[in-house]
Amino acid sequence: VQLVESGGGLVQAGGSLRLSCKASGIITSVFNPNTVAWYRQTPGKQRELVASLTGRSSTNYADSVKGRFTISRDNAKKTVYLQMVSLKAEDTGVYYCHLEQTGEWGQGTQVTVTS
Repeated sequence: VQLVESGGGLVQAGGSLRLSCKASGIITSVFNPNTVAWYRQTPGKQRELVASLTGRSSTNYADSVKGRFTISRDNAKKTVYLQMVSLKAEDTGVYYCHLEQTGEWGQGTQVTVTS
């Protein structure tokens, strides 16, 4: 199984980005019920959960991103998205896609928010 993130970049505070995570090497019947999640990591800190979405569409968000970030998935495309709006400097970090039940991680995509 391979997860490939994209969509990171440099953005000013208040701006928006949409991250994508494309899964390959996994069949639909395994992907669809999987909980998918986005984590982020900044230098010197542990990787932290940003948002997760179960196969039954239940979501969970870190308090710091509630109301600003939205996680979604397109099972037909085996793709997970993270829509980020009203970005803040503290959102800066490397964002990783993760499949909870199967344990895979993507390689990460850098998000840098300038103030």
